[in-house]
Amino acid sequence: MLLESLFEKATHVSSKIVAVAAAEDPEVIEAVVEASERHLARFILFGNQEKMITLLGSRQKNVKMVHTDSKASAAELAVKCVYHKEADILMKGNIPTNIFLKAVLNKDFGLKTGNVLSHTAVFEIPGFDRLILITDAAMNIAPNLEQKAQIVQNAVLIAKSIGIDQPKVAPLAAVEVVNPAMQATLDAAALTMMNRRGQISGCLIDGPLALDNAVSSLAAEHKGVFSEVAGGADILLVPTIEVGNALYKSLLYFAKAKVAAVVGGAKVPIVLTSRADSSESKLYSLALALSGAVKVE
Repeated sequence: MLLESLFEKATHVSSKIVAVAAAEDPEVIEAVVEASERHLARFILFGNQEKMITLLGSRQKNVKMVHTDSKASAAELAVKCVYHKEADILMKGNIPTNIFLKAVLNKDFGLKTGNVLSHTAVFEIPGFDRLILITDAAMNIAPNLEQKAQIVQNAVLIAKSIGIDQPKVAPLAAVEVVNPAMQATLDAAALTMMNRRGQISGCLIDGPLALDNAVSSLAAEHKGVFSEVAGGADILLVPTIEVGNALYKSLLYFAKAKVAAVVGGAKVPIVLTSRADSSESKLYSLALALSGAVKVE
């Protein structure tokens, strides 16, 4: 399956409105324009109106603009727009993630549900025969066991929405055996047991697994690691944000992978990509969100 197939899924969804925080960015505008031309959604853009008009030029169909004096106010107004149900989806533009998330998590008008919010990236990697999901590269710094369980459930919903009916989840660690001195291995073993006892459903979990034997059947066989997940993982659960962030960016810059990235667990789908990501990545992410992949159930 390719990320391109997300566009077909998105076109089957009734017309949605996307609120974009700090939209005054060439890559963001290109993604917005192409999504509009594909009739995927309509947009409300929050940010510096003069810059947005310059970037849009004559391509302003299906786009409404709201001027703001700062990136913080753009985030606040975009989140309020979604909170008041004037938009269906929230998108991060050219704004630091911490400023964007401060508005998302606001106690008065934010989009929390009581669940853990988590970032999931869906990668199309050259040479791989399947999409790979990685979580969490942007939000949860050092999640505990309970948080990891909810992060898995968020990722599983996304995996199912793109056609992976029984996703295989690999909680990553540096080794594939339990080591009491390495918390990642203890959490991985606990998540595996929780899955077997039905506490985490809709997927298969096995860990700890190192990255090589999570995604390569040859590496797993060579190391004597045999399970339903080893060598065929769909979802890679990273132990910390540093691991996820480095893995995310290494796939983009070294492997030339394509990516769609969203936040799950909120009241609405949230498109959250790196400011340095291409317009293509932002467009794929929009398509993933518009497909309803991160709706809370």
